[in-house]
Amino acid sequence: MSIHTPAQLGAAIRHQRKLLKLDQAELAKRIGVSRQWVIGIEKGRARAELGLVLRAVEAVGLVLEIFLPNPRPKTSPSPDIDAIVAAAKKKTR
Repeated sequence: MSIHTPAQLGAAIRHQRKLLKLDQAELAKRIGVSRQWVIGIEKGRARAELGLVLRAVEAVGLVLEIFLPNPRPKTSPSPDIDAIVAAAKKKTR
């Protein structure tokens, strides 16, 4: 599953919490936060502390992976148009 927004991450945490039959208070206790914090993160609060979000992800057994994009192939430098034109002019003389 690809996560692109805080709301999607919150929904994934909520879904997994429910699969584990945990209520928000129990999850909050496992993370070391208030139930209100859990409510906020499940609603997609964008300004949650990253360390706590990672603890929430771990507490419900989710795995967060980062995939680096493939590096772009090196492109050859743009041709020097002026040099090409100058060389063509020399050939026609």
